Amino acid sequence: MNVGNIRAIAFYLPQYHPIPENDIWWGKGFTEWTNVSKAKKYFPGHYQPRIPADLGYYDLRVAETRQAQADMAKKHAIEGFAYWHYWFGNGKQLLERPFKEVLKSGEPNFPFCLSWANETWKGFHHGLTNRNVLIEQLYPGAEDIEKHFYEVLPAFLDKRYITVQGKPLFTILQPLLIPDAKTFIEQWQNLAIKMD
Repeated sequence: MNVGNIRAIAFYLPQYHPIPENDIWWGKGFTEWTNVSKAKKYFPGHYQPRIPADLGYYDLRVAETRQAQADMAKKHAIEGFAYWHYWFGNGKQLLERPFKEVLKSGEPNFPFCLSWANETWKGFHHGLTNRNVLIEQLYPGAEDIEKHFYEVLPAFLDKRYITVQGKPLFTILQPLLIPDAKTFIEQWQNLAIKMD
């Protein structure tokens, strides 16, 4: 079996540091580790909660943690990280700090790309009994599409950015939720052409 063309890229969840919104929704200091530590055993031999090895209950605001993750990924033949990117429309982002620090600092020197997690956050995914919207994914139109492009452009121009046939790899979690995905793609392509 020839696997020479396979490129292993690990999705990178930036939820492992506190943010003000999560403090409001879930309590001060909430991170995804809060959920990990609350996991219950459901059958004999079920190992829960899983205590993290190697890096422990890390905080993604710490540069040394991000470097250690990249070192571990390299050791296990991971080509790069696909950082989840949260753009809710009208310039609203969440959990952007770890990636922005990676971009600004140039460290770790490890390939990456972005994956837009374009979905509304609702409380029932994390244990609330109601279906209240915590933050809604909006698609305000052409001006926002352009603003979004210029927000991610510095990442696309970074020498570490993962490309496919010379073009930056940018994935979208829920492309069918974009009201006019064709317009979105065309607008980004046209903006990219202007950059050449």
